[in-house]
Amino acid sequence: MLHATRRPAETRGLASTPVTPVPLALVHDYLTQEGGAERVVLTLATAYPSAPVYTSLYDPAGTFPGFTDHEVRTLPLDRVGLLRNHHRLALPLLAPSFSRMHVDADVAICSSSGWAHGAQVTGRKIVYCHNPARWLYQRDKYLDGSSGLAAMGLGALAPALRRWDGRAAATADRYLVNSRAVRDRVEHVYGIEAEVVPPPVDVDVSGPTRAPAEIEPGFLLCVSRLLPYKNVDVVCAAMRSLPHLRLVVVGSGPQAEQLASQAPANVTLLGRVDDAGLRWLYSACHGLVAASWEDFGLTPVEAAAFGKPTAALRWGGFLDTIEEGRTGVLFDAPEPTQVADGIDELVRGDWPAERLINHADQFSVDRFLAEITRVVAEERMKA
Repeated sequence: MLHATRRPAETRGLASTPVTPVPLALVHDYLTQEGGAERVVLTLATAYPSAPVYTSLYDPAGTFPGFTDHEVRTLPLDRVGLLRNHHRLALPLLAPSFSRMHVDADVAICSSSGWAHGAQVTGRKIVYCHNPARWLYQRDKYLDGSSGLAAMGLGALAPALRRWDGRAAATADRYLVNSRAVRDRVEHVYGIEAEVVPPPVDVDVSGPTRAPAEIEPGFLLCVSRLLPYKNVDVVCAAMRSLPHLRLVVVGSGPQAEQLASQAPANVTLLGRVDDAGLRWLYSACHGLVAASWEDFGLTPVEAAAFGKPTAALRWGGFLDTIEEGRTGVLFDAPEPTQVADGIDELVRGDWPAERLINHADQFSVDRFLAEITRVVAEERMKA
């Protein structure tokens, strides 16, 4: 996924120490990976450069390098290096840790997938919810492939964590969500009516490009972390019935070795690539394929910015980021035959680039920040 590069400012283990109140602060679950949620926080940090970023764990090498330009305040948990490298081990510890986090700010924006909304804020608390905690409400998808011990441990703690999570959600003054699907989940889980504010998809289509390998244009592209719920293995399996087509997979994660050993010959696994490489891949591909369980699903918007369509799972955020028949194809289940049928329809379809680019413009950084600025101003008036 495309990101900016920058450089360090970090305070480890001090997030619970009272400091002089600031006009605006940012809070996020953990900064240990490069995902859509981290991209949202980086966009906010860039727009509000004086706002400190509070989080539990921070791994500068694992997340977007742009965070090194900003003041990052971490919880004492961050002193344990093992947790920074394996954040799932910290899940049972995050609820009490965020309950002890004090954020002294007139307004705090809590970017949350289950924990950051539990921080104590002296002023107004705006929650930007990427999804109610997967490990509490979608455990079958989130924990698929995890050790039995981890699943058992979270299972035993789940009732208490759900009670904590409900109380934490109720402390928000304003709840924002990234998609209609997440809005419905928030209402079901918390009884909160949230406002949909699509996240920013910042794509520099005019930046430098570089082919990351000897790959001929005209392939299908899959951009994803290699995690079980992303279903990249299903996409690779679908290519067995499409030997006349090629697939390039970008991303890293726990399933990398498994995919490398099982992928058919017409699949190329590139691992992580830089921005120049990803721009070339989006420009040179025929279209994107995504079979993951996504709360928002930003890669179809990135592809559309380059004038390329997407074949994706008919679920969650893809229902917001793809206009079926106009900017892409939706298939009903993450099964190889369904994915293959979706790819076939995508390849045979006509997808005007101008229509796709106009669609991507709906998810611009400017539109996102205009909405956030409006919400912050309204909450400041109530402080």
